[in-house]
Amino acid sequence: MSSESAAVPPPHHAGPHHAGPHHVDPRPVRRMVPRSREEPHRVATPLELFFDLCFVVAVGQAGRELAHDLAEGHWGDGLTGYLFAFFAIWWAWMNFTWFASAYDCDDVPYRVTTLVQIAGVLILAAGVPRLFADQDIVLSVVGYVVMRLAMVTQWLRAAVAEEGPARGVALRYAAGITLCQIGWAVVLVLPHDVRAAVIPIGILAELSVPVVAELRMQTSWHPHHIAERYGLFTLIVLGETVAAATVAVQSAVDEHEGLTRLLPVAAGGLLICFSAWWIYFARPVHDHLRSNRQAFLWGYGHYLVFGAAAAIGSGLEVAVESAVHKAHVSETAATATVTVPTALYLVTVWALHSRHVKTGAAQVLLPAASVAVLACTAAGGSGVLAAGLVTASTVALGVALHARER
Repeated sequence: MSSESAAVPPPHHAGPHHAGPHHVDPRPVRRMVPRSREEPHRVATPLELFFDLCFVVAVGQAGRELAHDLAEGHWGDGLTGYLFAFFAIWWAWMNFTWFASAYDCDDVPYRVTTLVQIAGVLILAAGVPRLFADQDIVLSVVGYVVMRLAMVTQWLRAAVAEEGPARGVALRYAAGITLCQIGWAVVLVLPHDVRAAVIPIGILAELSVPVVAELRMQTSWHPHHIAERYGLFTLIVLGETVAAATVAVQSAVDEHEGLTRLLPVAAGGLLICFSAWWIYFARPVHDHLRSNRQAFLWGYGHYLVFGAAAAIGSGLEVAVESAVHKAHVSETAATATVTVPTALYLVTVWALHSRHVKTGAAQVLLPAASVAVLACTAAGGSGVLAAGLVTASTVALGVALHARER
């Protein structure tokens, strides 16, 4: 990942094929040079949008398996599997996103390599049920390694086009990622009881690669482009959450005809999802992304934003099953599967976005809302609706405070 980077590349790096979004270079292979951080009208490409949609397939798979485990009362196994699977998805997505912001040349090799990464995440998604069912990580790790080795080829291409310190950065990325994938291959042959202790070491090694690679020099990235990419992925994850909840309600109605019991859950869930969208996009964030430190914290912090947004959908599935008496957990526990990720989402979005652009009473609005949402857990079966009303009221109050400021 290049999220720690904020350095503006030298003028000669802004080659002619990066002059603007409408310029088309007919060559099938281009020199992979850094794009200018000041490039005007930089937006997400169709390939990036396709990439996001395919990655959300894996997010949805992890969310469904989490919902099943939570509904059965297997909290430890469910959360462990979800955190591991979501880290693999998020880390591969984030690495590609920041690399593309710096080096996207949109030629044939770049596109093919990106499609290989998409194939890797689909392999990972196919292995998610095995990961949750019996801790079989083989297929998920294979998919992850495919994604990451494809990323190595991208960095090697960048190294060929670079020179001096910038080439060293690219080569350190390629070497670090390769070593980590060798480590994951070793994990697969370890005894199951040893893996639990080794996997966190592998995750820390992955997280350390950007720190080591960019210790002396940072690669370039585009604030508007990065903010848009993260916003689009948040949108797609929230859409997956709405879809998962809708399917759960439909299935419950078809099997139990318990529409009156499901309406409060459905209404509360929709209010939460609509509010989550409104709160995230209430103010633009690209002006905040000015330094390495800000970009680092913002980019890594979205692990919690994405993970919580997807987990809300899982929680709504559990709440639906609880409403028709299919879940093997109490109503309070089922409600907690919605209120806890919702509260986490609110406080994380506040920490990454809102606190930088709000003043006065608006500054404490989201932290207070997260506490109120957690308190809704005590309402049991009606807690999801109560949490939805809290988040909707938070949006309304935020709009009113913003209008007064203006």
